[in-house]
Amino acid sequence: MRLPLYERVALRRDFPEHDLKKGDVAVLLDYVPHPGGGEEGCVLEVFNALGDSIAVVTVKESEIESLQANEVLAIRRLAKAS
Repeated sequence: MRLPLYERVALRRDFPEHDLKKGDVAVLLDYVPHPGGGEEGCVLEVFNALGDSIAVVTVKESEIESLQANEVLAIRRLAKAS
């Protein structure tokens, strides 16, 4: 099932190249086709705890999931400040 645009989503794995971890929350901005016909990508915007944008990344659609009512948001410190 395709997730709606502009909804908050959670990462399903770590992305060390972007200093992002499994469970981090982002906003789904767009879907993009794979240039070689592979899995569709998702453009995400990631915000810090104050609401400042800290990254825009593209990940595979299978690497995100919707937020659930039985989950709690938490904070963690970034290894490096953006």
